[in-house]
Amino acid sequence: MGRTLSAVTAIIGKDLRLFGRDRFYVLITVLGLGMFGGLFWLLPADVEEDIPIGIHLPGAEALFEAELGARGLDEATQEGLAVDLFASASQLEEAVALGDTLHAGLDFPEGFLEAAAAGQPTTVRVLLAGDAPHALRPALTAAVREIAATLGGDQPPVTLPDLDEMVVGTDRAGDPVSLREQMRPLLVFLVLLMEMFALASLVAVEIAQRTATAVLATPTRVGQLLAAKALLGTALAFGQGLVIAAVTGALAQAPGLVAAALLLGAVLVTGFGLLAGATGQDFVAIVFWSMLLFVPLAIPAFAVLFPGSTALWIQALPSHGFVEVLVGTTIDGEGWAQAWPNLALLAAWGVAAFAAGTAVLAGRIRRA
Repeated sequence: MGRTLSAVTAIIGKDLRLFGRDRFYVLITVLGLGMFGGLFWLLPADVEEDIPIGIHLPGAEALFEAELGARGLDEATQEGLAVDLFASASQLEEAVALGDTLHAGLDFPEGFLEAAAAGQPTTVRVLLAGDAPHALRPALTAAVREIAATLGGDQPPVTLPDLDEMVVGTDRAGDPVSLREQMRPLLVFLVLLMEMFALASLVAVEIAQRTATAVLATPTRVGQLLAAKALLGTALAFGQGLVIAAVTGALAQAPGLVAAALLLGAVLVTGFGLLAGATGQDFVAIVFWSMLLFVPLAIPAFAVLFPGSTALWIQALPSHGFVEVLVGTTIDGEGWAQAWPNLALLAAWGVAAFAAGTAVLAGRIRRA
């Protein structure tokens, strides 16, 4: 046991010296941690739930507030619209053109109330800023027609059905997630994937230069060599993951749970790093195989940026459990009771990737 530990420790020390001499990977490691950490704090931390719109209704501001405001403005606010009244059309146009405070505006013409009450045709201008949401235009058009119908005393031609509302996925109404929080799982996992590239390069270089063959010429066994590679890759990925998790505040709520997810995630990327390194013949091949593994592994982290439920094929990807644990812990405040299924899935994928990586690497070393 002591001899095995001594051999593994010696190989890890050698690999650390090799890693330290490679200025490229040292540089991208330091820059990656600094860049991702800085990017996280530069992202907006606040979310604007309401879409601001302006309304110009000549000579009837008081009526609008009394008749439609008590009902319409409150309902608009509940539906995600923040309504501001303007005294003139020019002020409304200027505010929408600037786009700083308003996304859109409704400019009602003179005599609109009388014409709507008498059922006469009239025209209302809908003003839209360049960055207005695409779905806002039909919503405002429908709102104008409803206002005209209400003022004219018209009733809908049919009885509207009752609505049974169901939210697919996590309901974020009233508790929106900022872009900074959405990007946290992606940034943390990208740091882990950076270590996959570094480990794959280290393994491929040792195979190409026959360093691994020279090590096996000593009493060192293949199992000891594989253990050293696996421990080094896991330790480096886990350490860098802890650093970026601390910088982004992921360790603030449940540090033990996040650390457990980071450890399992480090095992996962280490297994894929060993696999990519054993498969690649040169730098181009390493990049190819690493990117081939990188893309599907990064998809669950990118999926957090889009609302709605996660597709089944994304849930089947190896990194989905890691992302779910990080999102549930840092955003939804979940604990071990809710996270253990994803942790178990992540552990299973980590064992599978680890077994595949070590098996392919062992075969490659024996053939070298």
